[in-house]
Amino acid sequence: MSPGAGTLAKGPSAAPQLQFAFEIAIELSPRLRYGPNIWGLERGFVGVTGGTVSGPMLNGIVMPHTGGDWPTVRGSDNTVRFDARYLLQADDGTIIELVNKGVRTGSKDVLQRLNDYQPVDPSEYYMALTPTFDAPAGPHEWLSTAVFIGKADRREKRSVFTYWMVL
Repeated sequence: MSPGAGTLAKGPSAAPQLQFAFEIAIELSPRLRYGPNIWGLERGFVGVTGGTVSGPMLNGIVMPHTGGDWPTVRGSDNTVRFDARYLLQADDGTIIELVNKGVRTGSKDVLQRLNDYQPVDPSEYYMALTPTFDAPAGPHEWLSTAVFIGKADRREKRSVFTYWMVL
């Protein structure tokens, strides 16, 4: 039996550390919005048209037209819950699936400006991501067995996602 198995930990454990992994600059198609649906929520879609992956742990491209984001938008203030899926290709040719879930929220005014494609400094809103990766066995399989968190900067035709691996 491992130490502590079957018992509750006493006291706080050490806070996790983060290590910068990489950044994705993703190019996006024009946004579609529809709804509200029968549950009163606005829906949307934005396609992936390309992009780059760069950083100390992974480099490559966002493969064009391999997916997109199907967000749910709360109509009262434009808070967004993301549900995206698309493919990355590492510099060595390995194809990696990325599922990106997250949320963007802020003041009603700031979210309206983002909705209207106006430039907004990312310090004015909260946009965080919880990505998961599905990589084949080999040099990039570590992506499938690690936990990551991300922050984002949404721009008119692209978003920039910065990812850290939880150590």
